Amino acid sequence: MFFQWLKQYMPRGIYARAALILILPVIFVQIVVSVVFVKDHFEDVTRQMSITAAREVRLVLGVIRNAATEDDIAVRAAGVIGPLAMTLEPVAASALEETDQRNWYDFSGIVITQTLRDRVPELAAVDLSSDRAVRLLLDTGPGPVALQFDRRRVSAATPHQLLVNMVFFGILITIVAFIYMRNQLRPIKRLARAAEAFGRGNAIAYTPAGAAEIRAAGTAFIDMRNRIERQIETRTLMLSGVSHDLRTPLTRMRLALSMLDDADRVALERDVDDMQGMIDAFLNFAKGNSEGEPEAVDPVELVRGIVSDAQRAGQPVALAEVEGEGIVTLRVVAMRRAIDNLITNSVRYGRRAEVSVRVSDKSLRFRVEDEGPGIPEESRADAQRPFVRLDASRNQDHGSGVGLGLAIATDIARAHGGVLRLGHSEKLGGLRADIVIAR
Repeated sequence: MFFQWLKQYMPRGIYARAALILILPVIFVQIVVSVVFVKDHFEDVTRQMSITAAREVRLVLGVIRNAATEDDIAVRAAGVIGPLAMTLEPVAASALEETDQRNWYDFSGIVITQTLRDRVPELAAVDLSSDRAVRLLLDTGPGPVALQFDRRRVSAATPHQLLVNMVFFGILITIVAFIYMRNQLRPIKRLARAAEAFGRGNAIAYTPAGAAEIRAAGTAFIDMRNRIERQIETRTLMLSGVSHDLRTPLTRMRLALSMLDDADRVALERDVDDMQGMIDAFLNFAKGNSEGEPEAVDPVELVRGIVSDAQRAGQPVALAEVEGEGIVTLRVVAMRRAIDNLITNSVRYGRRAEVSVRVSDKSLRFRVEDEGPGIPEESRADAQRPFVRLDASRNQDHGSGVGLGLAIATDIARAHGGVLRLGHSEKLGGLRADIVIAR
């Protein structure tokens, strides 16, 4: 539970996580060393120096204990406070009501005050408000006095040097380590950019570099990319060749049918048209996302053009919602074909379709909804596979097809680094198809 809560506050980027890995141990070590130093060394030194100062104060008190007057106190103490580098002056009795004083950051003052009070019973108050002097209010037999001496006699002169050195060298080592770590992480970022670009259908130049493990991963990525490209090329050539070879006998069949009587020709021409549609579907699937180069385009204007073309073709489709604006990089021909396929499916199985587009800083979404029977949730994954035709009501009495419409849209969405999501349309009651692409 704790780790799940902590995970949401962890940085996402690899550089930020590397910096966290470097900085946290340094900070932890500095805190531990500082606490140990302050507790076991600095406090002990301060206590020993305070004990010595308390003995000197006791010596002064022993000298002035039998003084008869305030003037006699000064005379008796003169021979002692001079060599001890102290000053002594009588004060009013009301001064004994003062409380101990110290600055909020003066942690050693706590040890000084406690040590002096334990060893000097006559001590009424300790004034450490000045960083340069210690002022003690003492209740002696002849009268109250104020004894003052240098603060350096009870505190180490340079206690901060260790802390300053730790912080300085900790920052220096962290900077050096981060520069070295950045050089090690740079090949990983380059590999991630190459993989992301390939996932969007754009193969960029990439040469493995870095540590042995990173070079091995980069080499494996290049081999995988080459195999995928060869597979796509083989698929394209095979389907294009088969489709091209089928066009010739279809053309001859059309010529032969044109010589038949009208009664026999209509049914046979319908079969030939269906075969031609299947061949066109094969060709579209073979083309995949290879048509055109990625280019900057306004997705809103792209959808408006697609809907306008569909309306001119007599399809009952409308542009329902437009949210946001911006320029994105897409293969326009391929994305147009994907949205056209979704619209064609929608108007085939439903009475009408609606198209919407939403552009945000993080994603781009094209949505097509219809009033048809929809696709059951358990069948949506199969519906996106090539050559799969559902046996449910969505394929009933709606013409022929080879099961490539959603498969083509899925391939194109994936090639852009996105995904095709099928769901239930709350608005129209039929199928909802979303192409979502991260920006």
